[in-house]
Amino acid sequence: MNLPNNIFNIDQYVPNDQETPDVLHRYYQEQLQIDGGKMDRYALYNTSAGLSQGYYKTSLLPLLNIAEKYTLCDNFFHSAFGGSFLNHMWLIAAASPVFPNAPASSVAKLDASGNLITDGAVTPDGYVVNTSYSVNSPHPATANPATLVPNQTIPTIGDRLSAKRVSWAWYSGGWDNALAGNPDPTFQFHHQPFIYFANYADGTQAKKDHLKDETDFIQAAKNGSLPSVSFVKPLGINNEHPGYSDVQNGESHAVELINDVLNGPNGKDVVIIVTYDENGGFWDHVAPPVIDKKWGPGTRVPAIIVSPFAKQGFVDHTQYETLSILSFIEKRWGLDPIGERDSQADPFENAFDFFNDSKSGLGRK
Repeated sequence: MNLPNNIFNIDQYVPNDQETPDVLHRYYQEQLQIDGGKMDRYALYNTSAGLSQGYYKTSLLPLLNIAEKYTLCDNFFHSAFGGSFLNHMWLIAAASPVFPNAPASSVAKLDASGNLITDGAVTPDGYVVNTSYSVNSPHPATANPATLVPNQTIPTIGDRLSAKRVSWAWYSGGWDNALAGNPDPTFQFHHQPFIYFANYADGTQAKKDHLKDETDFIQAAKNGSLPSVSFVKPLGINNEHPGYSDVQNGESHAVELINDVLNGPNGKDVVIIVTYDENGGFWDHVAPPVIDKKWGPGTRVPAIIVSPFAKQGFVDHTQYETLSILSFIEKRWGLDPIGERDSQADPFENAFDFFNDSKSGLGRK
């Protein structure tokens, strides 16, 4: 087969309602793929080779109408190099978790120049960067207890919100079944970041109060009882992840969730941010900004802001990252930043009209 050495449309081989193999997306490998901003080694450092150069036709995607109607952020990057586990941590804590005295089998090996010899979930200096599971429930029944990440004590956005008595919840598809020991086959244990923290450990009231099932979110959206801040993580089969989900089903599910909110009583004053935890190992031509050489940001990802306050039919070229979500929450509720990175992240100021609207209560102080 004579295939061009170029980007290609995946739809012509595998329609977007069908699964494709997974594409490699890990902490060390993404840095190698980015290649100092040259963006030229995504196929080289990849178990799926040329699939990393594929794309889907925008005109066939369920989220297109929403992206065209509201604000599309086309310069948005996931905050930490690597995959879902680490970027979920950065979404709520703006930092990487630690695993002191991790088993040697879990620790990556680097040469004297810092080049990867053997991959691992934990860096030589003790940070957990690739898929790992919590000592708390739920985690896979087959997980080796020695490899379970100990409780973290760094602050999270949940802590900041609770301290200010701002209502919030993390909703996850399949949560109740997983917690009961009967997880869906596509439930992703490492997509539940709060369970890695001591404040939300097994048996705590905070875990019961703030970690909930996606069905609870849908019901709250429909009856207008959503908390002030909601995070929603769909079940694996609905999250578009190659290997166990497909794009059309995942985006259709996102559209349903968005409409549940917009059509409910809270729709009149809501801000919905739709984005992806990481790039999935797929190539992009835009080099990420260099903010933190150790942690990121990584490759560009899609982001859409849906709100009656968002600029309508607008493409926002402002540089944002995952931590812009934290920065926005912090600005809205008058919270102290968790760390340096979120304190510097742009809180989507160019995406809205209300930052300069004194009547909204969200303008500059």
